[in-house]
Amino acid sequence: MQAFQKNSEIFNLLSEGVSEGIIVVNTQQIIVATNSSAGRMFGYQKGELLGKPLDTLIPRRYHGHHGHHVEDFIDKSERRQMGRGRDLHGVRKNGEEFPVEAGLNPFKLYDETYVMALVIDITQRKIKEKELSHWAKIFDESLNEIYVFDANTLHFVNVNKEAQRNMGYNLEEFKAMKPLDIKPNMDSPQFQLLIEPLLNGKRDKVKFETDHQRKDGSIYPVEVHLQLSTFGENDVIVAIILDITERKNYTEKLEKKVQERTKQLTEALAKEKELNELKTRFLSLVSHEFKTPLSSILTSITLLAKYTESHQQEKRDKHVETIKNKVRYLDTILTDFLSVERLDSGKVNYKIETFPLSKIVNEVVYGANMLLKAGQTIKYPENIDDIFIRFDEKTLELALSNLIHNAIKYSPEDTIISLEVNRTQDTILIKVIDRGIGIPAADQKHIFNRYFRAENALLNQGTGIGLNIAKQHLENLDATIEFTSKENKGSIFTIVIPLENVN
Repeated sequence: MQAFQKNSEIFNLLSEGVSEGIIVVNTQQIIVATNSSAGRMFGYQKGELLGKPLDTLIPRRYHGHHGHHVEDFIDKSERRQMGRGRDLHGVRKNGEEFPVEAGLNPFKLYDETYVMALVIDITQRKIKEKELSHWAKIFDESLNEIYVFDANTLHFVNVNKEAQRNMGYNLEEFKAMKPLDIKPNMDSPQFQLLIEPLLNGKRDKVKFETDHQRKDGSIYPVEVHLQLSTFGENDVIVAIILDITERKNYTEKLEKKVQERTKQLTEALAKEKELNELKTRFLSLVSHEFKTPLSSILTSITLLAKYTESHQQEKRDKHVETIKNKVRYLDTILTDFLSVERLDSGKVNYKIETFPLSKIVNEVVYGANMLLKAGQTIKYPENIDDIFIRFDEKTLELALSNLIHNAIKYSPEDTIISLEVNRTQDTILIKVIDRGIGIPAADQKHIFNRYFRAENALLNQGTGIGLNIAKQHLENLDATIEFTSKENKGSIFTIVIPLENVN
């Protein structure tokens, strides 16, 4: 520890600019130095950890084995990753455990041996890994059949378990097959005609009904939903198959029933079909929204490795920025999914405070300015400096950000997005007005449904979750969100807050 006291200024200079937590221990496993990042990570003030045993930062259940591992590491004096193949955890001052990644580096100073640990809090990484695993599980365990086949060769590249179970082929057998091998009533020209609009970009999805033939020769009717996506660097077509045997039988029975019952059952069937289409959109969305940015990240990383010369820095910066943008987008998707989970489980805690409305408006507009297209501007609301709201700040910021970001995304260049704030006798209204693509009349009844995206918005990135989350949060606080819209004319979304929440 004395050696580090002699060199504390040098250590501080070198370590304080590092985002990873740095912890240095001596051969007795006593902490002799830390940087600020380590203190913040574990919840300790500057200098508070000095002189404490390393076990202070390790959950008690690992104490018995940990000391032996560190001693063995010091004896071998080699740099390595700590806990390779095992999950590592740290413990904060308040007793909270969290997952970490740690690298160990031995060194000597004034003839004394020390070990420097570089520690990274990987809580968010673990959450994202769990989410990605979750969506992969949805693909494989879906009750619908899902097929992925190469857009050029038409060979299957992946098939989920339900398709394998129902059809009687295993995955290796499927990979040697094409869609026409399971469609007894369709030839190659007919199939090419169906998928051509996807390949040339004229349509984003194709839906049709046909028959499928199992390995045992049995035939059953299906509804097929096709959508173009990517798998690695290859274009693929995702096929989601609905077994409509029961629907077909149900329709035949309906035709035999009396007029009075026919109307009721037809409406029920239409509702069932509508729900199935929404489910199909969600599964297609998961495939597309994750694979597209991941493919861009992989491509940029591959290209980065080729730009090794100093004069190519501009090209490197371009691909680094692409990677950052795609990671931010994936992070936003996962954050939305986590928010949905918290809403469904009732784990949302709101913090009601009084704050100026201008504070939230300023923060949201400032963030949105960085997303504006060429020539777009945001018109700031007038006379809001004296309006104070008693509400949950994060909820209002989330809802307003979602509306403004949508207005930017779905409006063309050189247009104005207007913010207006109006009082009525009982409420305060916060309006976001755009001159964008609008919402088709047929889609408007679904616009707040989870995972729903309007037909004219499917080419834009998005999960169809934002409006659903915003509406649920607002309604939990006795507020609401309303809208009017005309296709190709624009939309007006309005957040309505009861006057009892306004000062």
